Amino acid sequence: MLQAGYCQDRGSRRCLGARRRFIAGSCVMIAASPLAALLPRAQELFDRLAGLGYDGVGITRDAYGKGETAALEYLAGVATESGLVTSRDAAGNLMIDLPDYRSGPAIWVGSHLDSVPRGGNYDGAAGIIAGLLCLMQLRSEGITPPQPARVIALRGEESAWYGKAYIGSSALLGKLDEQDLDSRRRDDGTRLADGLAAVGADLGRIRAGEPLIDVKNVAAYLELHIEQGPVLVARNLPTAVVTGIRGNIRHGTITCLGEAGHSGAVPRWLRRDAVFAVAELIARLDEHWRVLLERGLDLVVTTGIIATAPEEHAISRIPGKVDFSFEVRSQSHDTLEAFYHLMQTEAATIGRNRGVSFEFDRRIYSAPARMDEGLVRRLLSISAQHNLPTETVPSGAGHDAAVFANAGIPSAMIFVRNANGSHNPHESMELEDFIAGAGLLYDMLRTPL
Repeated sequence: MLQAGYCQDRGSRRCLGARRRFIAGSCVMIAASPLAALLPRAQELFDRLAGLGYDGVGITRDAYGKGETAALEYLAGVATESGLVTSRDAAGNLMIDLPDYRSGPAIWVGSHLDSVPRGGNYDGAAGIIAGLLCLMQLRSEGITPPQPARVIALRGEESAWYGKAYIGSSALLGKLDEQDLDSRRRDDGTRLADGLAAVGADLGRIRAGEPLIDVKNVAAYLELHIEQGPVLVARNLPTAVVTGIRGNIRHGTITCLGEAGHSGAVPRWLRRDAVFAVAELIARLDEHWRVLLERGLDLVVTTGIIATAPEEHAISRIPGKVDFSFEVRSQSHDTLEAFYHLMQTEAATIGRNRGVSFEFDRRIYSAPARMDEGLVRRLLSISAQHNLPTETVPSGAGHDAAVFANAGIPSAMIFVRNANGSHNPHESMELEDFIAGAGLLYDMLRTPL
């Protein structure tokens, strides 16, 4: 059997041996893993999902909405037609099993089905399709894996819809509270509790904080995902193994309140300008970020939303109110908390100096997570057997794997190269890379842990 591989011969198209394809100046061997024959099937599945989720610009699969549900029902139908068994858990997630699924500690393979508004087609969905292909291949070959194998299509991973990330996995593990359930959807104001109820979730158990599964029956959680940054593309790596996932602290809306006034009539010393106050806060945080990076800390800081009130703002008006978002991410809980305290301290100082105040909405915290070292080593060993790179990378983006890992379930992730970033319509994953990554999952399932 031919093996998957990669080549760093960026200056030449003259690669010999198994089938290869020239991509972006490098030679990448088309994966001839046990799943190689399923590449056309993978293309079909991705194309169909894209058609279901296309919004005229990108892909929108709204969490607990029509887009996510359409994708879930389609994949459930594909699984059933392939002789697999489907069910819904008490959080509304889709479970896919082999016909002879047996009880006991199982390896779960999963990811999420929702997308951000006008996002890409591979974020989340790649992991579910990879797991589905693995089960299809196991059944086709008549292989009973050493451990039971289950695929889970999780709902509501993206925070873009309700302001809360990891909804499906958090509900599954008893980690949603009443504040989470009262969160409102960004576009139509639907409560999360109502969205969960609409897909058949057991709100009583979720409200009680009851885990909907026995974590002892999950031997491991594996997730394949596109890399959402540029590292694998820059390093010419089709796949890599993830070591850890950054956590974050977020505020969806922080409001700076000052005093509106005429731009020509109020001198600087009498101004209470909300925009200048927010600008100073962001500039100070950026400087702190730079210094902390120089000290070797893992840290990223973002203000993704900033706005004055459209019904009030004008060129000649001093803004009296500004709404903005805040997010800090790190692999270290202590770094997250320290920078968050620093942000609050700077806001208080700027407030006193500029005569403004800062009002904070609910703080949302997602814990960092480390991937299981034994599973990481095993994935690296299988990568070597497939002639794939034995490289590790951290994940800057959050994933459901963090929720499983922090619940005490051994977890691991495979990244697949993806150009043009993520959370935009231009995600660009080569199916050859995807099949190579899915082949790693397949070997994890058919050999003992």
